[in-house]
Amino acid sequence: MTETTPSPVTPAGAGARTRVQLFEVSTLYGAATLAAALDAGLFGPRHRARRVLLVSNNAEVPETASRLDGMQGWHRLAARFDRVVDWNDTIRPHHPSTWTPAANDAPLWERMFRASWGLGDGPVDLVVESVHVSPAKALATVFADASVHVYADGLMSYGPTREKLPQATACRIQRLLHLDLVPGLTPLLLTEYGVPSELVPNDVFRAVLDELDADDAADGTGAGEAGEGADAPTAVLLGQYLAALGILTVDEEEALHERMLRGAAAAGHRSVLFKPHPTAPARYSRVLDKAAADAGVRLEILGRPMLAETVFRRYRPRLVVGCFSTAMLTASALYGVPIARVGTGPLLDRLTPYQNSNRIPLTVVDALVPDLEAPDATGEVVTADEDAGRRVEPLVRAVGYCMQADRYPGLRAEAEAWLAAHAGGNGEAVTRYFKRRRLTALGLPGGLAPGLVRRLPGGDTALRAARRVKRAAARGRKR
Repeated sequence: MTETTPSPVTPAGAGARTRVQLFEVSTLYGAATLAAALDAGLFGPRHRARRVLLVSNNAEVPETASRLDGMQGWHRLAARFDRVVDWNDTIRPHHPSTWTPAANDAPLWERMFRASWGLGDGPVDLVVESVHVSPAKALATVFADASVHVYADGLMSYGPTREKLPQATACRIQRLLHLDLVPGLTPLLLTEYGVPSELVPNDVFRAVLDELDADDAADGTGAGEAGEGADAPTAVLLGQYLAALGILTVDEEEALHERMLRGAAAAGHRSVLFKPHPTAPARYSRVLDKAAADAGVRLEILGRPMLAETVFRRYRPRLVVGCFSTAMLTASALYGVPIARVGTGPLLDRLTPYQNSNRIPLTVVDALVPDLEAPDATGEVVTADEDAGRRVEPLVRAVGYCMQADRYPGLRAEAEAWLAAHAGGNGEAVTRYFKRRRLTALGLPGGLAPGLVRRLPGGDTALRAARRVKRAAARGRKR
């Protein structure tokens, strides 16, 4: 990506001491989230700061991945900023996901970046994603005096912070910006540092998404790519490429996509659109072709790189099927499209370690979204309702506590209450979302009794760990 200046707008009184807002982004969805936050006025009037968009390609091999500046609607998002800078080019040959400068070198890097990007010597506001990993971690190290704003572009914001942050970074975080994908559910991310959350309005975000599709709509290519009239797709299948995360094997993921297709066919959909993950192998599409032929379904494979939300806008499907993709919730929250899940149950059991950041998105989707393959499935799949957040929040907070008990001791009482309330009968809800080993180590309802634990290898160690967690929780309640 070549460094550009997409807009002639310059802050009034621009000079050496002008405030700079530095926005880091690695996905088109994230860029759309930032654009919506700007349009909603969450970063103040444009003329009061110089806005620089820092684009990072975090793919394992960036040279082989799709570039943001080649994606549909990118130039409309970039026009909201005074300058666009390529982070990969800036730090080459280092990789964006692994490079963080040594603390002693940070002042040198800051002077170099300020000079190279024309930032002057004024105050800087950092707006970053995933603050605990690079490139956000690197930027927070370099701009050691900058205030930090974190934005979340998915369901992971509802879960706990993955790693403990350096105090020098944590004390500078001002807020967490997020979309209201599960109405009424409050993010857990960064709350241990007292960071408040702030909503990016859904209606403004949808307006940005509509804008991304405006170019093709203007020249008549925005609709009907996958067929019109009776042949138009009525169901959209979302591929996630879970094999890349080590959650499934390639063969298992192929089978998962086939189950999505068969479920959509069983629900009465005769024309289906499959949206593969941008990094998924081509063989996924070929396997689905045969499954569609066997099911008597007309299948279209989306060949152009675009957001799933653009697909929802264009084709107005009557059903969206996925595993635990964030796009399922945007289909429901922003477009009112019925959604259904496939394959979440086994993943809950095999996802490791228990602290895996995908656990909360998986839990939210499993708890709220109907199972397309359930024996009592009627094909009438409902959209997520406005009461969804209230219903799922106690479970999310209990799972979040078990994922990171040391950092959220104040949640212990809530976790104990949820587990005790659902332990009756066969305790299916408990065993579905919690590992007995985890509950035992934390001394929570549903775990093994202390007497039995003592008779197991390493049992005394487990009990001592449980006592430490309880003491930490007690201290947390007293504060």
